Amino acid sequence: MDGGEFSSQRLGVNHTGVRAHNERLVLSLIHRDGALPGAEIAKRIDLSAQTISTILRRLETDGFLLRGKPQRGRVGKPSLPMGINPDGAISFGLKIGRRTSDLVMMALDGQVLAQSQCTYERPTPQLILDYLKEGIASLSGELRPEQVGRLCGIGITAPLDLWRATESCDIAGRHFPEWLGCDLVERVAEFSKLPVSLINDGTAACCAEQYYGRGREVSDFANVFLGSYLTGGISLNGAVVEGNRHNAGMLGALRVMSIEGQRTTLADEASIFLLEAAIRDAGMDAAGMWRMPQDWTPYQSLLEPWLDRSAKAIAQAAREACAVVDFQALVIDGAFPEPVRAQLVVKVRETLAALEMNGILPPDVLEAKTGHNARAIGAAAAPIFSLYFLS
Repeated sequence: MDGGEFSSQRLGVNHTGVRAHNERLVLSLIHRDGALPGAEIAKRIDLSAQTISTILRRLETDGFLLRGKPQRGRVGKPSLPMGINPDGAISFGLKIGRRTSDLVMMALDGQVLAQSQCTYERPTPQLILDYLKEGIASLSGELRPEQVGRLCGIGITAPLDLWRATESCDIAGRHFPEWLGCDLVERVAEFSKLPVSLINDGTAACCAEQYYGRGREVSDFANVFLGSYLTGGISLNGAVVEGNRHNAGMLGALRVMSIEGQRTTLADEASIFLLEAAIRDAGMDAAGMWRMPQDWTPYQSLLEPWLDRSAKAIAQAAREACAVVDFQALVIDGAFPEPVRAQLVVKVRETLAALEMNGILPPDVLEAKTGHNARAIGAAAAPIFSLYFLS
């Protein structure tokens, strides 16, 4: 995406009464493209130089922007680029999973300032809430006093059906009825005054990739995230699509053919719980899969068949998805080491190239840039984008 595309989608307005929109617009442009001088911003979003100058001064005064070094070497007055001030806002992002929970503390520019992880056999609400409470206290203790005053919210992401999973997922998908009727917003309010944003895990991973990864390069993509249970999300025209019921892009529900020749779902054929089960059956320590830093070399003999099985299913699902939406790319990420992600992407490319496409144009298959904690990063982005950017 270049400045022209951004300008055509989000034009500024010089009328009064739209300060919030124009400030968000300027912040969003700088967030996406990096530090820019006022003249370049005015040209890209079709606002007058005077309006942009006023907005930039206000955002700098409010602590959201920082002045860069003057750019010399051109005719006329040196230009002064303005960039995002990381301390402008700080948020927490919590990913609740069936095997682990991850908590990140993130700055306005997307930099992860600190993070922690909790592993378990069973994710109960009380365990997760205790972890969040202690984690917020611990991570915020690393902030300077002025940074504490910029804390803006808590984003929480989890599978929409954390309390229930398919019967085939006998390792990671046991039933957790404790989550039925659990109001996370109300429970978090018992120990924190920060506002809480809720987002499903597939959408959170897609948001992270849209804001900080491949979304800066491609405008339309399907995002597949292999966690304990595979999930997904979609981005169209440079924006993540959540759907009316916040359930869009559930790619794990797409029907594919299993290696046994049976119709099943993508999530049942290409999730990490399958590898975990194979590791347990081999008498190995499956808990080691989730320890940080991740090292899956002990599982190499079991990894190859799992990658082949996953690649076959993901390629089929990509074909089905592109029959409905002409995705430019399929972006693959997961809760695994980067070398494993690279191997999976290669296998999906090869498998997709061998499929009969019946007139469907195949998407580019790309590695994600966000990484294993994409869901926590996407959760942390939720309060920041709701307050300061145009999503």
